[in-house]
Amino acid sequence: MTTMNPQQCEVCPVNKDAKLVQLGLEAGNFDFVVALAGNPNVGKSTVFNSLTGLRQHTGNWPGKTVVRAEGAFSYDAKRYKLVDLPGTYSLLSTSTDEEVARDFILFGQPDVTVVVVDATRLERNLNLVLQVLEITEKAVVCLNLVDEAKRHGIVVEERVLMRDLGVPVIPTAARNNQGIPELLRAIAEVATGTFVCKPKRFPIESGALHKAIGKMTAKVQQAFPSLPNARWVALRLLEGDQRIVDAIRSGELGDLTRRSALEDSLTTGRKKKVYNEHSQAV
Repeated sequence: MTTMNPQQCEVCPVNKDAKLVQLGLEAGNFDFVVALAGNPNVGKSTVFNSLTGLRQHTGNWPGKTVVRAEGAFSYDAKRYKLVDLPGTYSLLSTSTDEEVARDFILFGQPDVTVVVVDATRLERNLNLVLQVLEITEKAVVCLNLVDEAKRHGIVVEERVLMRDLGVPVIPTAARNNQGIPELLRAIAEVATGTFVCKPKRFPIESGALHKAIGKMTAKVQQAFPSLPNARWVALRLLEGDQRIVDAIRSGELGDLTRRSALEDSLTTGRKKKVYNEHSQAV
């Protein structure tokens, strides 16, 4: 395994000659699940269409009126199911869109979460990126619309951003297919574990709040030792997030940690069967 290092991007272990095969809706027995997240109007649908060859085949999330889109692609002999999450500015679960996106990343446990951001409005978009990185370590930032940024005289140092966030940052102009091969390579590296992300969780400045979070995190870890994002759950509990409270009371959060531990010992094919059974139940 390799750890996150900006200098390693140019000599990555994934086959550089690997080709994208757009599979449309035909996911079949997929190897990995990729979630596609982002604010509205950042080009997320364009990225989705570039990878799957679809034009946003849509349906509704079970029990919700929120539109979802799913597709598939193959890369380097692996098959990927791509789930386009609702466009949202936050994962705080104050709207149905936010709840759907947050629940899929947390309870669906995708193998990679790609967060598409607008290079011309990066500061506003980073709020969602940081929230995603609190939930999952397996993420890639797709720095889209770099062509628009260039026209406005905006330069984003993706290597500096990659260092500061601890996950791959790939510049793209998806409507021109610019950067899509590099994005595919990054997704494959994170999904297969050949590239280990080290996302940075930013400290809480307030002394009292920091102490409260520490105590709550310790209690969450004690109750759910296998939970990979205990600090985030602690934050949500302190905020009074009813969805997380209900997940603890119903045992759903415990099911998540048990499934996470089980999946570590399963083959990839069997792992996806467990995922499918859970997603149908949700």
